[in-house]
Amino acid sequence: MQNNSGNGVDIVAKDKNATTNMIDKLYAYRFEIFFFSQITILFGSLVFPLILFENIVSPILFLINLMAGILLLSKNKKAALFFCGLLVVTGVSIGSYLLDDPPYERVFNFIKMGSYFLFYVVVTFEIIKQVWQAELVNKNVILGLISGYISLGLIGFFICLSIEMTHHGSFAGIIIDPSNPETITQELMYYSYITILTIGYGDILPVTDLAKKAAILIGLVGQFYMMIITAIVVGKYINQLYGIKK
Repeated sequence: MQNNSGNGVDIVAKDKNATTNMIDKLYAYRFEIFFFSQITILFGSLVFPLILFENIVSPILFLINLMAGILLLSKNKKAALFFCGLLVVTGVSIGSYLLDDPPYERVFNFIKMGSYFLFYVVVTFEIIKQVWQAELVNKNVILGLISGYISLGLIGFFICLSIEMTHHGSFAGIIIDPSNPETITQELMYYSYITILTIGYGDILPVTDLAKKAAILIGLVGQFYMMIITAIVVGKYINQLYGIKK
């Protein structure tokens, strides 16, 4: 009996070590994994039919992105455990949403939006911290810098979507397909990135005070990111090149 229990402990220890080693190996590519999962969220609708993408593929891609974020936070055990719980909550919300006419659908939608918003806020701060503290500017740092900016756009998207869900008609110019009301998410994601990039075509406009304040916030945060975080990384890279030449 003692040998059997000892063998069981050894197997558990080996499995734990194997998991730890796998996480350590993946951690070196954390920014690449997070970045490419974000790209699939942004441009996946070009590959899949819109209805299929909005109702099935997009929620799955967001879950994958959330798992990539957990990998990004894996060195911070408390944050990683917190986001594992958040992953479970989000998975339950998405699973309930995929059912036919689920009860409390509106509640689950708000839980899902809140979970994503909280996730991207914390992950963006973690990305900024890791990029800020990086001594060597390499491919990982550059991808992290880009991922942070994309995450800001997603935060803006969830802010706008939450405003539209609670105050319908906050944005004018949104084109919604009657056969698929979920297209509003594509419209507001487009609006968020157009705003953070300060392009502002004017095809979608904030019309309520809350929506206008959100537009100001998204634009300001995007500019601060470019002026401060990006400038610091560029400065480090220039100093790095100057040091190599010397």
